[in-house]
Amino acid sequence: MTSFITACPHCQGKNKVPLSRVSDKATCGRCQSFLFDGKPVTATSENLDALLESEQPVVIDFWAPWCNPCVGFAPVFEDTAAEMSGQARFLKVDTETQQSIAAMYQIRSIPTIMVFKGGKRVDSINGALPKGQFTQWLNQALIK
Repeated sequence: MTSFITACPHCQGKNKVPLSRVSDKATCGRCQSFLFDGKPVTATSENLDALLESEQPVVIDFWAPWCNPCVGFAPVFEDTAAEMSGQARFLKVDTETQQSIAAMYQIRSIPTIMVFKGGKRVDSINGALPKGQFTQWLNQALIK
């Protein structure tokens, strides 16, 4: 594979990105925003489908602002997103404001982390993990 298609985190426009451009600060052809800025994207019912259709793996953190483990895990998720920028797209779903998404994926405990490839879930884990354990789990999930 020499290129992949990904959705812009800002306008959801589809972009074909050569693998060689992932680290070159690739921009969206429609809105000119950076496609891979190393920060998790807030997923909503309006943009989730487009983001999941990416050929790039997608990692979703289902969380809520009142959840102490979720708040404590947020820096781990953000650091990992920055370190793996271009290798996977990182999304955050607030289960309080996006209850339909939480119901669709049958979220029963938070934080729940799910990994998708080609729009299909390949792995998930419940609970906040220390960074080393999260990175180890994520690396294993991404090769599935």
